[in-house]
Amino acid sequence: MTDLVTALRDFNKDRKFNRKGPLCVALVVTQHARKGLPLNPDELLTEAGGQVLGLGRGAVQAVLNRHGITRVLAAEGGRTSRGSISNMREYVAFLNGLAAGGAVDLDAVEAFWIERVHEFFSAKPFKIRLDASRSLRTLVRDMIAQAEERQRNTPGMQYAGAVLQHLVGAKLDCALGVGNFEHNSFSTSDAQSGRNGDFFIGDVAIHVTTAPGEAVIGRCRDNIDNGHRPIIVTTARGLTVAEGLAENAGLGERIDVFEVEQFVALNLYELGKFAAEGRRVAVGDVVTRYNEIVEEVETDPSLKIGFRQ
Repeated sequence: MTDLVTALRDFNKDRKFNRKGPLCVALVVTQHARKGLPLNPDELLTEAGGQVLGLGRGAVQAVLNRHGITRVLAAEGGRTSRGSISNMREYVAFLNGLAAGGAVDLDAVEAFWIERVHEFFSAKPFKIRLDASRSLRTLVRDMIAQAEERQRNTPGMQYAGAVLQHLVGAKLDCALGVGNFEHNSFSTSDAQSGRNGDFFIGDVAIHVTTAPGEAVIGRCRDNIDNGHRPIIVTTARGLTVAEGLAENAGLGERIDVFEVEQFVALNLYELGKFAAEGRRVAVGDVVTRYNEIVEEVETDPSLKIGFRQ
């Protein structure tokens, strides 16, 4: 079961099946699979060949209703969604690949996609509003506060850490240009991937964390041993903790620790050339880049930011 869920998660992440059109395809094709695997994708096309067989609101809602979901996922059930046929072919290939390795638990497969539907319906982006009377630090603070509040209401989800990481990444992209370093999903730890930090630029390793601990100080020590300069970016609460841990490790003068509100806000002033219109554009650019990063590396669309000016 664990291997099946892992395979589904990897497929969902790689193929970005968390949008309503692909979700409709996954639900309907899974029903076709109950008639037997492997499937022939050519047999899952309508006679005209322009649509996926059986893909429509009625079929999709029938599956959702079995799981107590009455909200409409897509008005046309994804039938008119561009890319539905290619999504169908990709998903059929995935299911056939699973079947080649043995029997496939289609109930578990369906349950996985139902979870993604629940996530889709609950995926409300974080919201920020640019108010000339408020400081840019407050704007960053509000973002993190929203993430922390959602995290408290959703045990097990690390929203604050993900927002912090991608906000810093977006800021760096806007300052340095896209393509100077790699972005990773929040769940991909440095230890797992062998990375020097969340971001590695020049000889600088940047570690972004809401809760600095001995582990991040250990990675900073490794950076120093390898001739790199470590930076920790954290929250206001984490700042004192990180500085204390660095001092205790004898690295107080060798690790730069920055509070994220200042780290991001000061750069927004610089990007905006300290002008009112420039700040508005800079904030919009960082938010746009942030949303692009979330789209690229995460599967949870609720991590995105809705921006009102």
